[in-house]
Formats: sequence, structure tokens, C-alpha cells
Amino acid sequence: MPSPKPAVVHPHLRPNKLGLTLRDYEGVPSTLCAGCGHDSVTAAIVRAFYELDAAPHMIAKLSGIGCSSKTPTYFVSGAHGFNSAHGRMPSIATGANAANRELTYIGISGDGDSLSIGIGQLVHAIRRNVDMLYIIENNGVYGLTKGQFSASADIGSKSKRGEANRFGPIDPVALALDLERLVRAGDGRIRQVESAYWGDSASESAVISCANGTKSAEMSLSRCLRVCR
Repeated sequence: MPSPKPAVVHPHLRPNKLGLTLRDYEGVPSTLCAGCGHDSVTAAIVRAFYELDAAPHMIAKLSGIGCSSKTPTYFVSGAHGFNSAHGRMPSIATGANAANRELTYIGISGDGDSLSIGIGQLVHAIRRNVDMLYIIENNGVYGLTKGQFSASADIGSKSKRGEANRFGPIDPVALALDLERLVRAGDGRIRQVESAYWGDSASESAVISCANGTKSAEMSLSRCLRVCR
């Protein structure tokens, strides 16, 4: 278990409307590899919730299994949280939504978690238009088990052993856009579907993406292209 962050607040940190600073939206220190791009996603989420004046106890963060699914540990320690089985985060999010529609739901997953073992769960979460921000941290590999290709790996990309990938990638954004016709048939629409490369810092566009994705009562899917070093 990582050690908690020291309870030291910089005197010039500006509080939001709830009287909370950025530090109040952080979690425990990251145990991911130094320089991991997933931490920039965490930084964007932290800033987005801070700028939205979100009450931590009104946030529910969910994840599956993998490097990406460790991310919820690193933001909003005062929120509700659930780390599910591999690929099963959408089911937990669906059930939680049914039980309490007042919370803001954010699910963090990876390309292995959502596009391999969990792709059926992702498809039905989109079909049901579950009210949540669903972030897929996509780096094309199973980072936690050190380098096997995931279902989103590009044709010809090389593994750490030099082997080239021979299979075409699954694009979750294209999949979501294709499935949106089912959502529209049920008199709704997916709030936001996007793909972006979030650099190694919490850029303004990444913060805006997170903030927009938590609004309204529909699903928002964001694929963040990452590099696993």
C-alpha cells in the first residue's frame, strides 16, 4: 500500500466554492511507472472536479483490472469507489446507477479491460446509455503483465520482444458511434464520444473533456491514447 500524502497545503492554493483546494481532490501517491501517461489523466480528473466544485462524497469512481484501473486510487480520496473484476466495471456502474442516480459516476478502464474480456460489457453499457464518464486509457498493450498486444494494437506495431502484431485493432470510438443508433432508437443519445492524445501533463483540453463528460444524464466515452514505456 502506498503511503498517504503529507498533510501539507501550499498557502497560495486557491479554494473553490466549496472551500476545497486541488489537494482535496487528490488520492494516494501513484505507484505506476515513473513517467506513466496514466498519471496525466489523473491530473486532468483532479483539476476537472476541483473546477466543477464537485462534492467528493457525491462522486463514485469505478474500475476494472489493469494499470489503468489503479487510477481511481490516485484521485478524490473522499469519493465512493469500487474496483471490480476484470472487464466487469460497466456492470457495477449500471447497478450503482440504478441504486443511486444522484451521484456523478466516472469509470476508468484500459484497452485490455474494455476491448478484450470486457467488450460485451462496454457494448451493453453504451446500448443502455449508462449515466457516466467512461475513460479508456488506451496504450495498445497489457501494461500490467508487461507488453502483450491488446485488442487495440495497430497492425505492425512491435512488442518488446520485436514481434509484429498481425491483427487489426478495435476502435472503441468507432464502435460507440456505430452503437449510438441503438441509443437514439430509445429516445436518447450518447452525450460525448471522443478520442484524444493527452500529453504528459493535465492540458486544458483534457480538463475540459473530463468536466464536460460528467455533465447531463447520459454516457460520455473518452479514449485517451497513451504510450506505455
